[in-house]
Amino acid sequence: MSLRIAVVGTGIFATDTHLPALQKLDNIYQVVGCYNRTKAKAETFAKKAGITKVYDSLDELLADKDSIDVIDALLPVEYNPSIVESALSNGIPIAIEKPIAANLEDAHKVVELSRKYPDTPVFILEQWAYYKSIELIKKELPKIGKLVSFQYSSTGSFNFNNKYLSTGWRQHPKHIGGYLSDGGVHQLALLTGVLGHLKSVSAKTTQIRELSGTVDTLYSLMETESGLIGTFTYGSCFGNTEKKGIFQILGDNGSIYLDFSPTLPSPKITINTGGFSAESERKTEEVQVENENFDPVREFQVFGEGLLKKDYSGYITTPEVAFHHLAIVDAALKSNGQSIDVEKA
Repeated sequence: MSLRIAVVGTGIFATDTHLPALQKLDNIYQVVGCYNRTKAKAETFAKKAGITKVYDSLDELLADKDSIDVIDALLPVEYNPSIVESALSNGIPIAIEKPIAANLEDAHKVVELSRKYPDTPVFILEQWAYYKSIELIKKELPKIGKLVSFQYSSTGSFNFNNKYLSTGWRQHPKHIGGYLSDGGVHQLALLTGVLGHLKSVSAKTTQIRELSGTVDTLYSLMETESGLIGTFTYGSCFGNTEKKGIFQILGDNGSIYLDFSPTLPSPKITINTGGFSAESERKTEEVQVENENFDPVREFQVFGEGLLKKDYSGYITTPEVAFHHLAIVDAALKSNGQSIDVEKA
């Protein structure tokens, strides 16, 4: 048995990324229909997907709920609360793209809707939360003793050839922080996936590119709920520089260093142990992360298998978790150098 899935919002990402992922998982999903406000885009998507059902309206799609098991929605995030409510009130599970919403007020609405309809899942499509690196690092953490601090940095030069650059949601973002929430929640999914929720943020932001539409660069000091302190830097709007992604965790008996820079063949984890005492043995191990889940196949697999088994315990990206990612960005934007507590869902 496979899940009959309808795609709402058939733009670039739906066509180039979601559709290939769903087609790879043809033992789980069958794409049966689509809808887009511009019907010609939906017709193009349908042709590529090999389907004939193109809905004239969202209401028509929802009315056809006996022919649909699940919705994959790729809309500008300001429409996430309304599409979630429409799906859940019709008893249809739904996956929506990150960030969870345009702002925390709307994010609260999505969380409350998911609580109102607990038997109909809302799944946030944030593939970084399903990275193999997260579990590999967590497995090694006990080796470095008591955790003390962290450094996280993801920086790069501005991509003038980005295919999303001319889109309205990119040039005039309705979501808080623009690039900082759109791409920043990826980074925060990795960070919090390893170290848990954050308690507070002290940050400064700036805007480098007019094309960003709003602030696009973030430097911050953060504290986790478990008491670790660390720095978090994010920005991809610089001039000519190598694109780098690093995540280091420091303990009283060593450190773990993840290099996920795209210039590497695959991410690499370096585990340095020892140093707790003068006598403790010092060792270094390296782990290559093969076939990291850079595309959305793994998250769609988790979503679909959970629906088929009616067991949602494997869902990492719940609305509450995705709310936390956006709430960190919200706190950073409000900070202006002051320590701001991260709002809870």
